[in-house]
Amino acid sequence: MSNSSFLNEFLLLAFADTRQLQLLHFSLFLGIYLAALLANGLIITAVACHHCLHTPMYFFLLHLALLDLGSISTTVPKSMANSLRDTRTISYSGCAAQAFFFFFLCSAEYSLLTAMAYDRYVAICRPLHYGTLLGTRACVRMAAAAWASGFLNALLHTANTFSIPLCQGNVLDQFFCEIPQLLKLSCSRSYLREVGLLVVSTSLVFGCFIFIVLSYAQIFTAVLRMPSEQGRHKAFSMCLPHLAVLSLFVSTGLFAHRKPSSISSPALNLVLAIQYSMIPPAVNPLLYSMRNKELKDALRKLILVVVFKQQ
Repeated sequence: MSNSSFLNEFLLLAFADTRQLQLLHFSLFLGIYLAALLANGLIITAVACHHCLHTPMYFFLLHLALLDLGSISTTVPKSMANSLRDTRTISYSGCAAQAFFFFFLCSAEYSLLTAMAYDRYVAICRPLHYGTLLGTRACVRMAAAAWASGFLNALLHTANTFSIPLCQGNVLDQFFCEIPQLLKLSCSRSYLREVGLLVVSTSLVFGCFIFIVLSYAQIFTAVLRMPSEQGRHKAFSMCLPHLAVLSLFVSTGLFAHRKPSSISSPALNLVLAIQYSMIPPAVNPLLYSMRNKELKDALRKLILVVVFKQQ
């Protein structure tokens, strides 16, 4: 029986045993990672550089892109490096940092998506008060609250998880360090504090979910009462990107951690982990720019500026 005080490294889940498959894994992850970096980087630059995008909706979108960049950069580079070096190891401190930052960024993103639901509610249900309710100071406070809540949540969970004795080895059934997998290595009687923290976090998550549902219930009620078909179409276009991003974020994470144990397998766990940790950061910019003319125009101008400067 080993104790966490004697551990100096963890072993992550290996994608493949042969060198060819390891290089294929590296190539696939590199492609997804570069796509996420490029897409989110363009969103951040476009929002920061174009004055017409200096509105609450795009302010929150910029923060969403920052969180997506952070979350995918926390897990993917280490996995790619391990594939190139034909190893599975991650240091104890590196595992703690990875678990903390991934939990922090995902928690903050969920809080930010809740704030974005409030932004859509005010824009559609109370448009005359939009500038008052969502001024610069209010937006900064909401974004700061999202980041701070994620940081505090991650700090409590990570500190508690790594203070628990790990008595069942150092092999993680995941390609990155995450708290649920680390808890599987703990002693059977040593994780009651974490259970208590999970209950508190689940209550907060459920509270945010109820807030989002109620916000959209009022949004859809207001939209259906609009006499103009063009107005209804515009309102739905404003909400669809946020709903798509929220649905992708919640559904992938929920199914990965709440799937029936009867269908659980290492291969399925790996696929689901990739879906909820890598796909949302890479796809979110596409979902937000697909039906957004202002953002597409800003991105087009940005790309043209970059191309002409290189010529």
